[in-house]
Amino acid sequence: MIPRYTLPEMQRVWSDENKFQKWLDVEIAVCEELAAREEIPAQALARIKQKARFSVSRILEIEREVKHDVIAFLTSVAENVGEASRYIHLGLTSTDVVDTAQALQFKEAAALIRGEIESLLETLHSQAERYRKTAMIGRTHGMHAEPTTLGLKFVLWYSEMRRNLRRFDAATKAVCCGKLSGTVGVFAHLDPDLEERVCRRLGIDFADVSSQILQRDRHAEFLASLAILGSTYDKIATEIRHLQRTEVGEVQEPFGEKQKGSSAMPHKRNPVSCEQISGLSRVLRGFLVTALENIILWHERDISHSSAERVIFPDATTLAQYLTRQLDRVLADLQVNEAKMMENFGLSRGSIYSGPLLLELTRKGVLRDNAYRWVQRNALKSWDAKLDFQELVKQDPDISARLAAAEIDRIFNLEYYLRNVDRIYERVFGPGADGTVSEIYKQ
Repeated sequence: MIPRYTLPEMQRVWSDENKFQKWLDVEIAVCEELAAREEIPAQALARIKQKARFSVSRILEIEREVKHDVIAFLTSVAENVGEASRYIHLGLTSTDVVDTAQALQFKEAAALIRGEIESLLETLHSQAERYRKTAMIGRTHGMHAEPTTLGLKFVLWYSEMRRNLRRFDAATKAVCCGKLSGTVGVFAHLDPDLEERVCRRLGIDFADVSSQILQRDRHAEFLASLAILGSTYDKIATEIRHLQRTEVGEVQEPFGEKQKGSSAMPHKRNPVSCEQISGLSRVLRGFLVTALENIILWHERDISHSSAERVIFPDATTLAQYLTRQLDRVLADLQVNEAKMMENFGLSRGSIYSGPLLLELTRKGVLRDNAYRWVQRNALKSWDAKLDFQELVKQDPDISARLAAAEIDRIFNLEYYLRNVDRIYERVFGPGADGTVSEIYKQ
């Protein structure tokens, strides 16, 4: 991933230095278990643990000659260890090391992403409480529908992010898995017990069965969780972009004091952060296609997946962390124009109350189809002629014959729509929850 979208801690996870260190961690863990079985001399293990190191530049130099990165790595390590290096990589094939070590990288990358998600959840909860009673018009098909609150948008996003976190945790568990089953997965040179012990030592799961590689449905599941995560971010960013439009003007993403919006138009304050989130989310979703294609390999393995994974795994996790932090920043400092929200209520001239009016007429014994036509004709007239809907309704002979003016006035009440908002909050956050992620997530 280009530096523009790369945070330093994630860059370290996928660096050559960390990758080779994880390879070495796997090799040493195998040596430790073999030594415990007395299949490696204790003094050889001590020599390996003391002297085993590598040089990235040396590995790359060797690889240019041998065209094999694991052999280049082992050669570099052996140059430092000496005679005892013959016990390193004993009974292993390259992918035993690569796939198992990669699980350790996924574990580190996932921890970084999860930390960002937890922070985003905290922000969503905080903003949901802050704007719990901030009324605004809800829109369907992009048109005014019925009232809602800004807080409920945050509650909706919070609930979705909690599902994202659960999917992400499950996918992380699936991908943080090792294998030491050998060239075709039959444990010809090492046995399943050793694999289990090594993986436990490394703090990861082990595959019940594998071929020469871990099956790539695990990795596709992980990339799918990131793709869905990105789609959530895109959805939220798109909502903010719509609400920031000049014609709406209800919210605005943060805009710095020295920030400039356009090289040609000084008046512009463009939603560039949200547009970036939408654009990069498309890239994140795109990685999933490659991950799905990587599931299909020849027989016990080929390496058509390998080259693609060198790109999609670092880039997908890097973007996931970056986008989570970006969205967190946007939402934490979101500028809300409550006056504009109330002003926009007036654009429909009261016709947004057509729903409760329709229901009240049916309660009075009017057939629903008749009531619908009576209410609709007044709503359309209100819009076309720019007249007050409430007054038109009072003047309609069909409606006024069933509803007194005072009854009509009671219908035009914002509280009618918002009376159950607190109940929704209880369903999502739970009664008495302190609002912290750890407390809410338990529920």
